[in-house]
Amino acid sequence: MAAISENQGITRRSVKIQSNFERNAFMFMRLSGIALLLLAVGHMMFQHVLNSSTNLTIQFVAEQWNSWGWKLFDFLLLIFAISHGVNGFRNVLEDYVHKRSAVKWINILLLIFVVATIFWAGYAIWQFDSTPFSNSA
Repeated sequence: MAAISENQGITRRSVKIQSNFERNAFMFMRLSGIALLLLAVGHMMFQHVLNSSTNLTIQFVAEQWNSWGWKLFDFLLLIFAISHGVNGFRNVLEDYVHKRSAVKWINILLLIFVVATIFWAGYAIWQFDSTPFSNSA
């Protein structure tokens, strides 16, 4: 809420910034966008520029996922991509859905979807077993 007071011909304005969900979602979109830019460009550099794209096989991925660093990199890419995308989708839906109770339920369902997807895909990344794909035949 802005308060305007006049004192000797000088107008002073003070603004009280309120922290709320939409403000935090707005900031998250900007920060996750920066993180996604770094992670996605890094992913493209490692997978398609530094390595030949014809070399992208399940064996190549299995060799990379033997390292916890690559698993963490891909897991962070997953977290930021799914949460950034669903937050944008939520923002678009709120432009078309005007009933507050419906918006609340949509937000709850989207949150459940994000958490379930991160756990499900994260479990697949961290539990990936590369032994069937090793070239030690």
